[in-house]
Amino acid sequence: MGTGTLNIDLAALVANWQALNDKSGPGVETAAVVKADAYGLGAGKVARALQQVGVKQFFVAVAEEGAALRQDIGPDPVINVFSGHMAGDSDMLHDLALTPMLNSIEQMTRHFEALPGHRFGVQLDTGMNRLGLEPAEWAAARAIVMAQNPVMLISHLACADMPNHPMNARQLSTFHDMTDGLSVPRSLAATGGIMLGAEYHFELTRPGIGLYGGAPFDEAEPVVRLSLPVVQTRDVAKGETVGYAGGWTADDPSVIATLAAGYADGLIRAMGNQAVLFADDTPCPLVGRVSMDLLTVDITHLTRVPSHLDILCPLQTVDDLAKVAGTIGYEILTSLGPRYQRRYLGQG
Repeated sequence: MGTGTLNIDLAALVANWQALNDKSGPGVETAAVVKADAYGLGAGKVARALQQVGVKQFFVAVAEEGAALRQDIGPDPVINVFSGHMAGDSDMLHDLALTPMLNSIEQMTRHFEALPGHRFGVQLDTGMNRLGLEPAEWAAARAIVMAQNPVMLISHLACADMPNHPMNARQLSTFHDMTDGLSVPRSLAATGGIMLGAEYHFELTRPGIGLYGGAPFDEAEPVVRLSLPVVQTRDVAKGETVGYAGGWTADDPSVIATLAAGYADGLIRAMGNQAVLFADDTPCPLVGRVSMDLLTVDITHLTRVPSHLDILCPLQTVDDLAKVAGTIGYEILTSLGPRYQRRYLGQG
């Protein structure tokens, strides 16, 4: 096989949801965020596995993602759309029973005129300055909007992965100010918010990255293993270089394995000469630059040439690899390219 294999453990993913559901506490509904094709792991497969353990609400980024997900999971689950009701979305929202999280006066006008009586939620800006109605806008529109019976009020924490950051408490206070006394389910917490404690949970939590094995849910079970096939090996003499621009020089006679993956597959150039891969439990350094389709790895210390090496595995999580590459686990996951064979393990 000439491409890598991305093993996705749906049983581990379900276990992560169940753990986050337990942390959300009794009386709180736990949804699931499956935007960006479930962070690159396949929204249909992921959502169907979560349906089997009782997840009834999912969140996607845009209506087009919601349309694709509806075909995969059937008519019953609620599919909420973070980007709200964009121009051109009306038919999709109506025909596929998608629930937009309206985030501006313009969107509210569009929605109430185009789809009167259709389900909707409202996104409020509590300080992130990204999407949602700011406090003054909400104060002016609240009576009109509440008369249309929204099904949810949501906001998003900017610094939830930093538990001691004062922004968390400020946003929580603002959310209370904007929503207390309104008989509508509220949602503020994604994965990081769940970890902040019960006062952030309200009626619904919506974990995303934690489902897929990422921080700040440090107890998460690993969900992905990415195995890359060895295409060729060669002996490199002391003083010879490897890869573009002679990016690595052998200090001693070395055995270099060339693997079939590169930045076209989401293994970004910044990890060149930094990352390690694993032959079972043995680390093997990535040497030289990452190229479009190939990696070069020093396997001199191995007793045999392996058929593949793992770059994501229990010994190196998405966050471990992200740290080496100077990025975040979200980017590593969502960048994993379409050339990998995706193999699903566990339920689903």
